[in-house]
Amino acid sequence: MVFGKNGDTILKIAAENGIEIPNLCHSDDLKPFGACGICLVEVAGTKKLLRACSTKAEEGMIVSTNSERVEKARRIALELIMSDHEGDCVAPCSLGCPAHTDVQGYLKQISFGNYSEAVRIIKEKIPVPASVGRICPHPCEAKCRRNLAGEPLSVAYLKAFAADMDLASENPFVPEILPETGKKAAIIGGGPAGIAAAYRLRLSGHSVTVFDAMPEMGGMLRYGIPEYRLPKAVLKKEISAIEALGVEFRNNVKIGKNMTFDEIRSDFDAVLIAVGAWKSAKIGCPGEELDGVYSGIGFLREINSGRTVDIGKNVAVVGGGNTAMDSCRTAIRCGAEKVYVIYRRTREEAPAEDIEISEAIEEGVDFRFLTNPAEIIGENGKVKAVRLQIMELGEPDSSGRRKPVPVEGKFEILEVDSVISAIGQVCDAAGFNGIELTKKGTVLMNGQNGTTNLKGVFAAGDATNKGASIAIEAIAEGNKAAAAMDAYLSGMPLVFPEPVYSEREVSEKDYAHIQKTEREKMPVKPAGTRKKSFDEVINGFSEEQAIAEAKRCLECGCHDYHDCKLIRYANENRIDMRKIKGIKHNSFTERKLVSIERDMGKCMLCGLCVRVCEEKIGKGLLGFNGRGFRTAIKPEFADSIEIVDCRSCLECAKICPTGALKIIE
Repeated sequence: MVFGKNGDTILKIAAENGIEIPNLCHSDDLKPFGACGICLVEVAGTKKLLRACSTKAEEGMIVSTNSERVEKARRIALELIMSDHEGDCVAPCSLGCPAHTDVQGYLKQISFGNYSEAVRIIKEKIPVPASVGRICPHPCEAKCRRNLAGEPLSVAYLKAFAADMDLASENPFVPEILPETGKKAAIIGGGPAGIAAAYRLRLSGHSVTVFDAMPEMGGMLRYGIPEYRLPKAVLKKEISAIEALGVEFRNNVKIGKNMTFDEIRSDFDAVLIAVGAWKSAKIGCPGEELDGVYSGIGFLREINSGRTVDIGKNVAVVGGGNTAMDSCRTAIRCGAEKVYVIYRRTREEAPAEDIEISEAIEEGVDFRFLTNPAEIIGENGKVKAVRLQIMELGEPDSSGRRKPVPVEGKFEILEVDSVISAIGQVCDAAGFNGIELTKKGTVLMNGQNGTTNLKGVFAAGDATNKGASIAIEAIAEGNKAAAAMDAYLSGMPLVFPEPVYSEREVSEKDYAHIQKTEREKMPVKPAGTRKKSFDEVINGFSEEQAIAEAKRCLECGCHDYHDCKLIRYANENRIDMRKIKGIKHNSFTERKLVSIERDMGKCMLCGLCVRVCEEKIGKGLLGFNGRGFRTAIKPEFADSIEIVDCRSCLECAKICPTGALKIIE
């Protein structure tokens, strides 16, 4: 039972008693308007749903604010509003990032020279940004709207730049740790997924121990990425910062050998399996057992551990991914005189970054596209040559790419001393007794929360479901698993619905007014110099370059996203963005109000801006224009002198519930 003053509305009395009734067009300073239809409530004895903002409460009234009928009507109202909402809640680059980093946020801080704040934002999702920024294939950049107005932002390198600047500063960023919970979490695997989860769980106040089979932490970042791409001193510094937070690292611990899975489960309240994929996939041709045939991962692991590998002078690397590129370029640096890359598809279809292929070619690597090993030929048990089947592209396969098929009777022989197989990686789940596996031998986990078939056991990264992927994917899974483990340890539900976003459909014509600019070029050591050592190939951005590059950001994401009531209600009510489709209003952006930018694509015609300008401020500079579907809010300038008052007022922008009005800084 709640009490209120006679004559007050249901909405007001509810608010005074700590009950939120969703609303978008209401303000205590203005008369009730009832435009949005979100504040509907059900009153006992009344057939129709009523608008709480305009319905006066009566004594003895029984009001339901979230009955099934109310929630259904509210959801439909929100779906109708969102069906005509034309705006990006968050920037496309953030949606393109598997970890959903706030790219727009940290680029803005870099443009201001606030590197510590930029790193704070990055580390909300990526605990090792200096490392990831150097090696990430940056799927975010493919989504960057600058592609429609020049070249995409150099997001990955800017991330590394900010992190390098922060690490070199006198006071590097240190995150806040919540009070100790007394709960213990074990992470099995110190690679990207495990490190991300350990960082997140430690910040939540849990005691975290990371077990890893290798001598040092970092997983594939440490043992799978060559020094010339990721200096190990950089990675070590970032991992040491995580250790300084209180995370315990225990190396040289292999499950099933040094410690059993059951022992870890009994000693900890929650366990994460993040062991990665350290076994190399087989080529599947005769001769694989010969001396001189190496796996790409095994070869890189040996070199990154400081050991030498006898690969000879002529080397063939099989594969078209980044591991193949790392292997062939490492072979060059190990003294090989002739290095071939054998790939059964074309360059355009190779999964490796194009820059990696280009730089490998510059360093002397010979690419043999549309070829596939038919046989590895040996002599006295040692590799002597590789027989290549010439391929051609046929019909598309299940992935949508054209399937390579053999050209009957066409072969080529390359004389080589060694063959490095880099065609894929698989998980080794030995020792994890009781854990359910997929048909591929990976750990079967729930993609929504990382849970497995065992209570209190979670999984993330290359060891799970579909298998090996890029580091940022593993980090994203580590973050998700950590959130679920935190909920589990706190006794909360393990439900994490995918967020609802508004996304804007654009084309090049939408950016015709934007000056096209090219991205800053990363200074790189000359091929003749870089291939002679394992020194880092990039020289890094100068501070001037980094700030100039960050300023190219178009800030596509909504400035008001974190305070937007519309998107909050859309998520709370789990609306279906695809349910209602139709023609949208013609959206336009207007800057005629001197200090306010107005985006009609985000306007929901709630009328708050019109009413506050007239009822509260007494100016009436804004008004409804048109009727029905064509209605829009436009300025109604009586006198240009009055517009000057907008600069000091800004009340319309402050009251806007969706971010349609933006204060121009």
